[in-house]
Amino acid sequence: MAQRTSTTFTESVRSLRAAQKSNRGAPLYSRLVNRPLGRIFAAAAHRLGMTPNQVTGVSALLTFTGIALVVLVRPTPATSVTVAVLLVLGYALDSADGQLARLLGGGTPAGEWLDHVVDCAKTATIHLSVLVSLYRFAELPTDLLLLVPLSFSAFDAVWFFGFILTDRLRRPGGPALASSERSRPSVVRSLLALPTDYGVLCLVFLTLAWPEVFLVAYGVLMLGTAGYLVLALPKWYRDVAGLSS
Repeated sequence: MAQRTSTTFTESVRSLRAAQKSNRGAPLYSRLVNRPLGRIFAAAAHRLGMTPNQVTGVSALLTFTGIALVVLVRPTPATSVTVAVLLVLGYALDSADGQLARLLGGGTPAGEWLDHVVDCAKTATIHLSVLVSLYRFAELPTDLLLLVPLSFSAFDAVWFFGFILTDRLRRPGGPALASSERSRPSVVRSLLALPTDYGVLCLVFLTLAWPEVFLVAYGVLMLGTAGYLVLALPKWYRDVAGLSS
């Protein structure tokens, strides 16, 4: 662990606010809840002298503990709240590691790699945990409903990889891209992106003890993610194709 900093908590929060990543294109939950909460955790981690990779590790521990509970424990109101809280905190710390890295002067390739690998593992397992939970504990009217988490897993994996790859390829875009990143974030766009926001998915786990309610909310997010993906893929392709013109 790095040495504790002499910077006060308030000073760290102020510096983090100034170094905040652009909200352009970010879903509403990320803008209004997750990044501000992550800012508080990043400031606390800075005061404790933690590194971004250590924050990533704590985020992964909380997230995968929540996912394991979904698989191993029969859903009750108490476990549903526990899972949701673990996932929400893990997601906030996932924002905190990047904010802490920017506060310390910028991240490293190894840190970015670790963050993305953890995110990929999270994306790959969270919907499979829902599949196992429904199969083990829920009395479903038909096994066809198990296709919902399977479909969500596929859509989410394509969305995550497409988003990350497009962002990576557009980074050499230079001043034009940098200018667009400074433009005012669109509230409408943020609302449309809500189904793809992992934070909203975390909150849906509050209903896990009631399979009928959970499947409705979860299914709406799945359809929303699929719809957003259908609209986003052609745009991402045009953006990337334009880089070579």
